[in-house]
Amino acid sequence: MLLINCPYCGERPEPEFVYGGQAHIARPTDPHACSDQEWADYLYQRDNIKGVHAERWRHAHGCGRFFNALRDTTTDRFLATYEVGHQPPAHAKGVHA
Repeated sequence: MLLINCPYCGERPEPEFVYGGQAHIARPTDPHACSDQEWADYLYQRDNIKGVHAERWRHAHGCGRFFNALRDTTTDRFLATYEVGHQPPAHAKGVHA
Protein backbone atom coordinates (compact mmCIF):
# COMPACT_ATOMS: atom_id res chain seq x y z
CA MET A 1 0.00 0.00 0.00
CA LEU A 2 1.21 3.49 -0.87
CA LEU A 3 1.79 5.65 2.20
CA ILE A 4 1.75 9.44 2.07
CA ASN A 5 3.23 11.63 4.80
CA CYS A 6 0.71 14.34 5.71
CA PRO A 7 2.76 17.23 7.18
CA TYR A 8 0.02 17.70 9.78
CA CYS A 9 -0.97 14.10 10.68
CA GLY A 10 1.99 11.94 9.72
CA GLU A 11 2.14 8.89 7.48
CA ARG A 12 -1.25 7.60 6.34
CA PRO A 13 -2.54 5.23 3.59
CA GLU A 14 -3.11 6.70 0.12
CA PRO A 15 -6.93 6.14 0.03
CA GLU A 16 -7.25 8.90 2.66
CA PHE A 17 -5.93 11.49 0.18
CA VAL A 18 -7.23 13.30 -2.90
CA TYR A 19 -5.02 14.71 -5.65
CA GLY A 20 -5.45 18.48 -6.05
CA GLY A 21 -3.43 19.32 -9.15
CA GLN A 22 -0.14 21.07 -9.76
CA ALA A 23 1.27 23.08 -6.85
CA HIS A 24 2.51 26.66 -6.89
CA ILE A 25 0.04 28.01 -9.47
CA ALA A 26 -0.33 31.73 -8.75
CA ARG A 27 -3.78 33.24 -9.24
CA PRO A 28 -3.67 36.40 -11.40
CA THR A 29 -3.54 39.50 -9.19
CA ASP A 30 -6.29 41.22 -11.21
CA PRO A 31 -8.49 38.55 -12.86
CA HIS A 32 -10.74 41.19 -14.44
CA ALA A 33 -7.76 42.56 -16.40
CA CYS A 34 -6.92 39.15 -17.90
CA SER A 35 -7.79 38.33 -21.46
CA ASP A 36 -9.91 35.26 -22.09
CA GLN A 37 -6.78 33.41 -23.23
CA GLU A 38 -4.80 34.40 -20.10
CA TRP A 39 -7.68 33.25 -17.87
CA ALA A 40 -8.04 29.97 -19.76
CA ASP A 41 -4.27 29.39 -19.44
CA TYR A 42 -4.48 29.97 -15.67
CA LEU A 43 -7.40 27.58 -15.30
CA TYR A 44 -6.35 24.76 -17.60
CA GLN A 45 -2.69 24.81 -18.64
CA ARG A 46 -0.54 22.63 -16.40
CA ASP A 47 2.85 21.01 -16.70
CA ASN A 48 2.73 17.33 -17.56
CA ILE A 49 6.31 16.32 -16.96
CA LYS A 50 8.06 13.02 -16.60
CA GLY A 51 10.03 13.13 -13.35
CA VAL A 52 9.81 15.08 -10.10
CA HIS A 53 6.74 17.29 -9.95
CA ALA A 54 5.30 19.59 -7.26
CA GLU A 55 1.67 18.67 -6.57
CA ARG A 56 -1.16 19.67 -4.29
CA TRP A 57 -2.87 17.02 -2.17
CA ARG A 58 -5.68 17.05 0.39
CA HIS A 59 -5.95 14.75 3.38
CA ALA A 60 -9.68 14.30 2.76
CA HIS A 61 -10.29 11.48 5.25
CA GLY A 62 -8.02 12.91 7.92
CA CYS A 63 -7.36 16.53 8.89
CA GLY A 64 -8.94 17.82 5.66
CA ARG A 65 -6.02 20.17 4.99
CA PHE A 66 -4.21 20.79 1.72
CA PHE A 67 -0.46 20.32 1.46
CA ASN A 68 2.17 20.13 -1.27
CA ALA A 69 4.16 17.08 -2.25
CA LEU A 70 7.10 16.31 -4.51
CA ARG A 71 6.34 13.13 -6.41
CA ASP A 72 8.33 11.36 -9.09
CA THR A 73 5.77 10.68 -11.82
CA THR A 74 7.88 7.86 -13.28
CA THR A 75 7.90 5.80 -10.07
CA ASP A 76 4.90 7.27 -8.17
CA ARG A 77 7.30 7.76 -5.24
CA PHE A 78 6.73 10.68 -2.87
CA LEU A 79 10.04 12.44 -2.18
CA ALA A 80 8.80 15.08 0.27
CA THR A 81 5.65 16.73 1.59
CA TYR A 82 5.40 20.27 2.92
CA GLU A 83 2.82 22.81 4.01
CA VAL A 84 1.03 25.08 1.52
CA GLY A 85 2.72 28.47 1.31
CA HIS A 86 6.19 27.01 1.68
CA GLN A 87 8.73 26.30 -1.04
CA PRO A 88 9.90 22.77 -1.85
CA PRO A 89 12.61 21.45 0.48
CA ALA A 90 16.19 22.54 -0.31
CA HIS A 91 17.20 19.09 -1.57
CA ALA A 92 14.61 19.44 -4.33
CA LYS A 93 16.34 22.10 -6.43
CA GLY A 94 15.49 21.80 -10.10
CA VAL A 95 11.98 20.56 -9.34
CA HIS A 96 9.23 21.66 -11.71
CA ALA A 97 7.16 23.66 -9.23
